[in-house]
Amino acid sequence: MQHRKLLNEELNRLSTEEYREAEKLPVVVVLDNVRSLNNIGSVFRTGDAFRIAKICLCGITATPPHREIHKTALGAEESVEWQYFEETTDAVRELKEEGFTIVAVEQVEGSVSLERFSLVAGRKHAFVFGNEVKGVQQEVVDLSDCCVELPQFGTKHSFNVAVTVGIVLWQALSPLIREKDQLVASK
Repeated sequence: MQHRKLLNEELNRLSTEEYREAEKLPVVVVLDNVRSLNNIGSVFRTGDAFRIAKICLCGITATPPHREIHKTALGAEESVEWQYFEETTDAVRELKEEGFTIVAVEQVEGSVSLERFSLVAGRKHAFVFGNEVKGVQQEVVDLSDCCVELPQFGTKHSFNVAVTVGIVLWQALSPLIREKDQLVASK
């Protein structure tokens, strides 16, 4: 069987305007002092692909518009809503007040391995991803409702943060996407 690669026009993607108006998944990504502009751009692109509600950029995390963010975001920084917070704890407290379950993605005592984590039905979730070297701040972990970690089997202690965002969102959201088909149906 041969497969023909689809042209971009055949992918039926939303325009930026259509994306902004479309229903979003009840998920927010919080970047806690992420320093790499390429990682930030990649998270925007991943957030766009999953049609998440928002990205919170905290601390030293750079904000659009920025040429280096745009290089990897490829315009997703214009479609995905974002908000800047000087302190990650302020972002987390605000999200908690809005009814979000806060999930820190970090290696901590009592964490849940990602393959055993499930979204709580009917709840909004905010996933916190940390600095490339230091991870999620302890103060933010303390404010979280639960912590999830990715199992790893090599010599390194972590994945790249942008890769982690993709893995976590796919694992957490794929059951929701399968069950509701809401992303395709609400297009």
